[in-house]
Amino acid sequence: MHDPVEGTAAPRRPLRALVAGSVGNFIEWYEFGVYGYFATIIAANFFTPDGGSDVEALVKTYASFALAFFFRPVGAAVFGRLGDRMGRRPTLIVVILLMTGATTLIGLLPTYATLGAAAPWLLTLLRVVQGLSAGGEFGGAVSIMTEFAPPGRRGLYGAWQSFTVALGLLAGAGMAALLATVLTGPELDDWGWRLPFLLTLPLGLAALWLRLKLEETPSFRRTRTGPPEKEGRPPAVTPPPAPAREVAKAIVLGAGRLMGWSAAGYTFLVVMPSYLQSTLNASFQQALVATVLANLGFAASILPAGALSDRIGRRAVMVTGAVLVAVLAFPLMHLLQDAGSSTASKSLAVFVAGAAVGLMAGPGPAMLSEMFPTSVRYTGLGLAYALSNAVFSGCAGLIITEAIKRTGNIDIPAHYVVVTCAVSTLALLTLRGDDHRRALRD
Repeated sequence: MHDPVEGTAAPRRPLRALVAGSVGNFIEWYEFGVYGYFATIIAANFFTPDGGSDVEALVKTYASFALAFFFRPVGAAVFGRLGDRMGRRPTLIVVILLMTGATTLIGLLPTYATLGAAAPWLLTLLRVVQGLSAGGEFGGAVSIMTEFAPPGRRGLYGAWQSFTVALGLLAGAGMAALLATVLTGPELDDWGWRLPFLLTLPLGLAALWLRLKLEETPSFRRTRTGPPEKEGRPPAVTPPPAPAREVAKAIVLGAGRLMGWSAAGYTFLVVMPSYLQSTLNASFQQALVATVLANLGFAASILPAGALSDRIGRRAVMVTGAVLVAVLAFPLMHLLQDAGSSTASKSLAVFVAGAAVGLMAGPGPAMLSEMFPTSVRYTGLGLAYALSNAVFSGCAGLIITEAIKRTGNIDIPAHYVVVTCAVSTLALLTLRGDDHRRALRD
């Protein structure tokens, strides 16, 4: 007989865990991408009372966007606690149900013109539910990916979390581009924007089915049953709790290490369409093409970066990404602002910028997983990620749009990215060079 905890009889478990973890993450980021890509249309439908300007409506839209992100740490704490106590599998099932339900309801929500002032409040409430569920998604998905990962492949397995972020954003951008092509402007503004949100219902049901078939991770089961024994059933073992101060310190440090990834990722991959439209007067289609190219660069580098970090370490790869993004930020902005620059040069620039962000995103999940023991891994890495995203991703659109509005400085996105990547680099330099070779702590 084969031991059920060690999983030697089930070589397909890692692949199954990879798929089950990835699909929920894909849905989450597809939806967040869609909200960002349709920000100007959502603003017009939900946040433009009589006499309100388009810029004010966009700021309110991004405020709702940011609010959802600020509920992610709450979700990470609540669902992380459940995931560390009850298991990764049941918690991830609840999370996907919440995310799918809230996203589908956004697609059915009456607009301001129909419902009045209640419409933006209901939209914001659904965004809060999404924030809670999204906060519980990352910690669980990364935990099952890295805890099931074969030796020496933790970086590659964890990178699939980031890769599905790219796929979700690309799917959202692709859907937005498709609808902008086949529908007229009035059709898109009136009802076409709802379709991407409604599509999450069948996607969510597929994800639910996959997670119902998922088994619990070997690491979590070891903390509940102890090491396998040849005779008899081992007594339940409760692992000693990790010191609260140590966990809190790791969460803050982890958020700092992710700061550049969070800020640069959302600036270049999600906020870009609205920035190009509202600041540089680009068309909706032009903005989406630039965003798709940036996301393609992001997607292209993630898995190679994760695999490379299994060979040379997380620190070397992530620091390289943070420095590259900081160096490229101002040249990229100036190239996009230059009306005389060729389309090819602009396309290459946004592709390279996305690829540089991918160097941070590929090793990032494994790096976080290695910072926490199994007893608090779901909670710890989920909170570190959620806090970083709440502050530096969720606020990216709001900060950039409001800062440009107040100062008139169209280089604000570059300033934002450079500062956050610089701080992130300092935090990343505290990583040990051999963390990728150590076993995960039980």
